[in-house]
Amino acid sequence: MRKALYILGGLVMLAVLVAGGGVLWVFWQYGRGLPDTRHLAVYEPPVASRIYAGDGSLLAEFATERRVFVPFSAVPRGVIDAFVSAEDKTFFSHSGIDLPGIARAALTNLRNMGTGRRPVGASTITQQVAQNFLFTKEVSLRRKIREAIVALRLERAYSKEHILELYLNEIYLGLGSYGVAAAAINYFGKSLDELTVAEAAYLAALPKAPNNYHPVRHAEAAIERRNYVVGRMLEDGAITREVAEEARVATLTIAQSTADQFDEAAYFVEDVRRELAARQGENALYAGGLSVRTSVDPHLQDIANKALRDGLIVYDRRHGWRGAVAKLADTDDWRAALAKVPRPAGADGWQLAVVLDFAEDEAVIGLDDGTRGRISLAALKWARPTLPDQRVGPVVGKVADVLAARDVVLVEPATGDEEGAGGKSKDRYALRQVPDVDGALVAIDPHSGRVLAMAGGLDYARSKFNRATQAQRQPGSAFKPFVYMAALDAGFTPATVVLDAPFVLDLGPTIGKWKPANYTGEYLGPTPMRKGIEHSQNLMTVRIAQTIGMERVVDYAARFGVVDRMPPMLSMAIGAAETTTMRMTAAYAMIVNGGMRITPSLIDRIQDRHGRTIYRHDTRECPGCRTESFDDGPPPRLPDIRPQIVDPTTAYQMVSMLQGVVDRGTGRAIASIGKPLAGKTGTTNDDVDAWFVGFSPDLAVGVFVGFDQPRTLGRRETGSAVAVPIFRTFMAAALNDRPGVPFRVPSGIRFVRVDPDTGELAEPGQRNAIVEAFKPGTEPVPGAPARGAMPPGIGGAAIGTTGGQGVY
Repeated sequence: MRKALYILGGLVMLAVLVAGGGVLWVFWQYGRGLPDTRHLAVYEPPVASRIYAGDGSLLAEFATERRVFVPFSAVPRGVIDAFVSAEDKTFFSHSGIDLPGIARAALTNLRNMGTGRRPVGASTITQQVAQNFLFTKEVSLRRKIREAIVALRLERAYSKEHILELYLNEIYLGLGSYGVAAAAINYFGKSLDELTVAEAAYLAALPKAPNNYHPVRHAEAAIERRNYVVGRMLEDGAITREVAEEARVATLTIAQSTADQFDEAAYFVEDVRRELAARQGENALYAGGLSVRTSVDPHLQDIANKALRDGLIVYDRRHGWRGAVAKLADTDDWRAALAKVPRPAGADGWQLAVVLDFAEDEAVIGLDDGTRGRISLAALKWARPTLPDQRVGPVVGKVADVLAARDVVLVEPATGDEEGAGGKSKDRYALRQVPDVDGALVAIDPHSGRVLAMAGGLDYARSKFNRATQAQRQPGSAFKPFVYMAALDAGFTPATVVLDAPFVLDLGPTIGKWKPANYTGEYLGPTPMRKGIEHSQNLMTVRIAQTIGMERVVDYAARFGVVDRMPPMLSMAIGAAETTTMRMTAAYAMIVNGGMRITPSLIDRIQDRHGRTIYRHDTRECPGCRTESFDDGPPPRLPDIRPQIVDPTTAYQMVSMLQGVVDRGTGRAIASIGKPLAGKTGTTNDDVDAWFVGFSPDLAVGVFVGFDQPRTLGRRETGSAVAVPIFRTFMAAALNDRPGVPFRVPSGIRFVRVDPDTGELAEPGQRNAIVEAFKPGTEPVPGAPARGAMPPGIGGAAIGTTGGQGVY
């Protein structure tokens, strides 16, 4: 008996040795060439870069993998419990592999053999980390063994918290979400600490197969899987029965993520993306987890988009109807056929409709939602046929002049008496048309250069070309202030009289004579400079430029950033050189801010994934700002490091003259806003480009309208007619809740009442007198003799004098 026991014991020991040797052999055989796990000690996964507006709202994300990294310490306990219960309930007690779990999985798979069911696994969270970071998705016994070996090594090398941090930030959870933080945002629009138990359980249900539990396409399966996780949490003691019951009956409500939803700032965001790629590199942009605070003001951006869009639509309607979007083959199943017609880009907020029938004074339409409506003849009166050069055809006399059966058109519910719709009615619609003209609007803080709004076109989906920063166009008369400032610094005053009369310049036998003209074709004769710019007299500007020399004008164009190297030709003085809306707006901002140089900026600050600031637009140092309060004294003052590019008194004189443009000149339609505003219209030859650039004391705005392929906007479609209404709409809304603020006057300015038509001192009681701004020593003095025909330092010949001011 004893001998038998010895034999049995020896066999057991031999079996143990063989088994142990087998295990050692497996570890030796499969443990060779395993991936190095040391790099997991410092985990820096690809993280989305997030772009924020000036108010902190999310604008967009750029990422190869949409991930928001969160350290373990920041993950709420409820989220940890949900994932541990769902994926690995013994995570905090096992050493990397779950032997009981493996045995259960093996028995289950044996029972399921021949049933066609997918084999179940028993991978621990640690094994999933090994798989996600170090192995492919290959299904084989060899990979599973190697994965288990690596899991054991990970458990020895790292804490449970670090392993769970790796897992929760790496896993893919559907909807383009990598990691739990990104999933919380994309599914529920929440941060992790805002999730309910039901929401945390749903996210924990996703790792195995996110697409199978899609909250919309597979809602029933998603809720069933979520409730399974809730049950596991209850079994593990992570939640109470009451909490579990509440979670099981909760609706699975998915919130629309705010990321990439700020389509209104699409042009702005794309320019930010380009700048980030150039400044930080593509890898940092798409994987570096940058946090970027931009300058855009969402409220002003909304206003800019609407003002530009509405202005382009109003212009487009003046130039007639270009025809239907499409035409259906028949109307037997018109709703199905209409559903197949692609919606034109730029038609946001409008519906597609098909003309089903029409009489002389009304059309019956079918809409894409299956309902029917009517368009009255009065609502079609604007839709005269468009002709070349933006002309229009005969007046619309009947519906058939515009519409035909089976025409597919864009419509919008008519409101009130809009377009003669005959009063508000739910079945009355107005005809719409996507403009083929385009434009841009830029709004800048004139004191810092921060771009507060930028609309680069009618619709980003239609064209990604940014007309605010990429379109090089002639500014026309909007360039004139830079000629006038050069003259003011050369000794002219706003009251200096300049001859407005025909001008001819012989350019030689090969080119011929250059004969610029005023837009109206009229001449004012000897006229003060102020009146010349208020009414945009070209010939006065040309004479001023010729008198002071184009070299001065070229210098001022470069100083203000309008054109870097402008040819010194007289035609440039009236806006022949090309520039952008952004440059023009920034240049005008430097006029109203007192002649201080600013650089337009879209980005305020960039932080890396660790929160370190790696770029600031405002580079000023403020040691005194690092304090908890200023109770013991005034707050610190930041130094002003902006270079002075023109005398503040010159800048103010220009502001004053441009305010006259709004009060009495080509921009007088803006005066209805009732607040101090200034600016200048611009129109190029053949009415190809229309501009208005202007400002309030604290906001500079530029508007440009034109076709992408330059052609005429139509007869009399000037800056006053096209761009001014857009500027006025924007400024009225932007300044609606702000009090009117007068333009700031620098020290040294002398105010004198003068006659606006002569520039001479006004007579006592003169009703049309204006208050003119002069630099010290240049103001007219009663009874003083004329100080000379020309300002000092200017060559040339005067043709007369008046009121102590030279006539040129």
